[in-house]
Amino acid sequence: MKEFYVICDNIRSLENIGSIFRTADALGVTKIFLCGISGKAPIGETQENFLKRKGAIAQKTALGAEETISFEYHKETWRLINKLKKDKINIVALEQDKKSILYTKFKPKFPLALILGNEVDGVSKKVLSLCDKIIELPMAGLKESLNVAVSFGIAGYEINKYRD
Repeated sequence: MKEFYVICDNIRSLENIGSIFRTADALGVTKIFLCGISGKAPIGETQENFLKRKGAIAQKTALGAEETISFEYHKETWRLINKLKKDKINIVALEQDKKSILYTKFKPKFPLALILGNEVDGVSKKVLSLCDKIIELPMAGLKESLNVAVSFGIAGYEINKYRD
């Protein structure tokens, strides 16, 4: 199966992180990159131990997916993106932006990394400037966006249609 990565850019809620892990497991995601404040372990503690210790939060929604999906932590999202670009990984953000295209019109090229942004501020402008593409979900109601984990599920399944 083609490589599909997820980058969590400063996602503050461990409930969202857990849900993203569970959906990533269902999609067969290659790896999750936790960046900035996204599920960051305290100094001296491994990411694995942190997520296990936070069992009532992250594990409740992940339902064990934190043990089946490979993941690593990076302090700065933009540095990770530069590294992934050197490895010829296409960088795509899920964000509302003047440059975004509808997620159903997007034809993914793999290997691909999908960036998910902060619950309030979204994906930062600096990170968006490094992306190869920006995709968005249509919003017909009064709310501006969906929950980040829900958005990932919708976009992730659309992207997965193109993986073999």
